[in-house]
Amino acid sequence: MAEPRSTSPHRNAWRRLQRNKVAIFGLCMLTVLALLALLAPWLSPYSYSAQNLALGPSAPSAAHWLGTDLFGRDLLTRMIYGSRVSLAVGFIATAVALLIGVTWGALAGYLGGRTDALMMRLVDILYALPFTIFIILLMVVFGNNIILLFLAIGAVEWLTMARIVRGQVLHIKQQDYIEAAVSLGASRLRIIVKHVLPNIAGPVIIYATLTVPNVILLESFLSFLGLGVQPPQSSWGLLIAYGVETMEEYPWLLLFPATLLALTLFSLNFLGDGLRDALGEK
Repeated sequence: MAEPRSTSPHRNAWRRLQRNKVAIFGLCMLTVLALLALLAPWLSPYSYSAQNLALGPSAPSAAHWLGTDLFGRDLLTRMIYGSRVSLAVGFIATAVALLIGVTWGALAGYLGGRTDALMMRLVDILYALPFTIFIILLMVVFGNNIILLFLAIGAVEWLTMARIVRGQVLHIKQQDYIEAAVSLGASRLRIIVKHVLPNIAGPVIIYATLTVPNVILLESFLSFLGLGVQPPQSSWGLLIAYGVETMEEYPWLLLFPATLLALTLFSLNFLGDGLRDALGEK
């Protein structure tokens, strides 16, 4: 009689995720976009900044599959290069938000008492501030710097993560294995790193996949206002801003970038929902 194969929670979660076709579609879509962004210099025969004023805005053709913009630049090339900026902002800013939010929430939840109350009251105060205006002020004061854009967005997206992590830690620190670690003399830092953080990885991963689309959308909004990426660089928000200005005469300049942004946001949300189900989170 054959022995049953041993399974792990991660392997079971992966199997459940594989059965979710919509989530797998989202994962495949994001993988393709990431590959296109990485291989952009080798995939397109055009430069993202090279202008051809004689060509001007032209409809999709065999030479330019998605047409050209007002300056005769290939739209497909600019969309691919734009994905580099938009995806980088999404993932790097989310990583900044996770670093701050997980650290803050874990410390507040585990230390408890007055420390917890003080730290979470600060979170409540920051929640009352208008995030978008705060980011706009940072961009106006320090200039349109792409690195600053990563940090500014990440610095205002950590508050919800801090609350989520704090709630999870308050539950976990009541478990028997935490009390056993305390009785064995383990330090607070060791308990948080070795026992608390690994057990909140599921909710953190799920919320991260749902934060990325919010960050991408915020970057697009800032670029739409002219406060994000500056020409000749490209991002989806900047392309959409150009498309809105000329949508009546040249509708493809808005249609294609907006469609790609929508597909990316849907894919991230599909993947986030699939991970939530696979990891058994409600």
